[in-house]
Amino acid sequence: MTAIPPSGRADPLAIEARGIRRTYAAKPRPVEALRGVDLDVHPGEFFGLLGPNGAGKTTLIKILTTLLLPTSGTARVCGFDVATETAKIRRIMNMVAGGEQSGYGLLNVREQLWMFSQFYGLDRKEGWRRVDELVAIVGLQEQARQKTGTLSTGQRQKLNLARGMLNDPWVLFLDEPTLGLDVNAARDVRALLEEWRLAVPGRTVLLTTHYMVEADELCGRIAIVDRGRILALGSPAELKQRIQRESIYRFEVDRLPGSVSAIAGLPGVLTAALASAADVGGVDAGGRRSVIVTTTLADDGALPGVVAAIAASGAHLLGLAKSEPTLEDVFVELVGHGIDEETTEATAADAAAPDAGGPAGPSGPAGPALTGDPVDHERDAAVGSADR
Repeated sequence: MTAIPPSGRADPLAIEARGIRRTYAAKPRPVEALRGVDLDVHPGEFFGLLGPNGAGKTTLIKILTTLLLPTSGTARVCGFDVATETAKIRRIMNMVAGGEQSGYGLLNVREQLWMFSQFYGLDRKEGWRRVDELVAIVGLQEQARQKTGTLSTGQRQKLNLARGMLNDPWVLFLDEPTLGLDVNAARDVRALLEEWRLAVPGRTVLLTTHYMVEADELCGRIAIVDRGRILALGSPAELKQRIQRESIYRFEVDRLPGSVSAIAGLPGVLTAALASAADVGGVDAGGRRSVIVTTTLADDGALPGVVAAIAASGAHLLGLAKSEPTLEDVFVELVGHGIDEETTEATAADAAAPDAGGPAGPSGPAGPALTGDPVDHERDAAVGSADR
């Protein structure tokens, strides 16, 4: 398939938002969930939205997936306007949320996916082909005829991913896709997502997550969101660079003949300190404990001088590691609190927001979600013939 849809506009962005605002009527005063969001996501990107509960991430996702209209501003998906071209957008995107339980627990895995293939407008032959293809891709062959109500949490989320890929979307929206999964299941889901994105040039993924490691691993660029605004945007490395202007190195030596102040006095060395008692080095074969010195350098250019000084003192360098800030460090620096702390004002917006419903049900002002043109939902009665 062609990865970028013919929107009639030259080289459309996968996602384009300009001045997006969303205000909810609430007491004692209206709540601004989004306050002028500008965003560009290019075709083929794995893009992340990182923020605490109530930051406005889900409201933005609802607008981009045509489930909610913005109060003001414009947004386009692959060149199509979210307010006036909803049917076109719904044909070329899909959404998967963590913890969702869409469909019917009495159906088996194949029946469930076939039902959704009919919601998405696939003909019978193509629907079955896609079902069997995706069951294999997500690794549910052994559960293909197992009732979905008996699946484990990890298996259920793999089923949700298969459902999200049924219509072969150009843009896939993921809202906390590994929520509640154990480490192994979450790793499997991340691998599936990256493999799917890379299989066809131009496929785009927009991910919202609380998990810093997940965003760091998957996303080429990340926007940090809080109180309805984008505070920073860039690659994980660029974001980390914002808060680390010096180079921090950890030296492990077999001994330190002189004082640590001798290292602190070297050109380009801003600070030098011995590790605390709780963070000492290892023990060599003779039972001698190594020494760890943590230094802050003006830049990496000062490193050779420190290494040379250690060698000149008669000590042996056993280990060297550069300390890098984490996305958690970046987030706290920008927002002022950890990601698990809710933003109170925007959380009130979630309470005021209309329920968006499931991925194939009525969804507020935008109408039926993710089904393209209105469909005859009585077609689910044909599921009885799904088990060929």
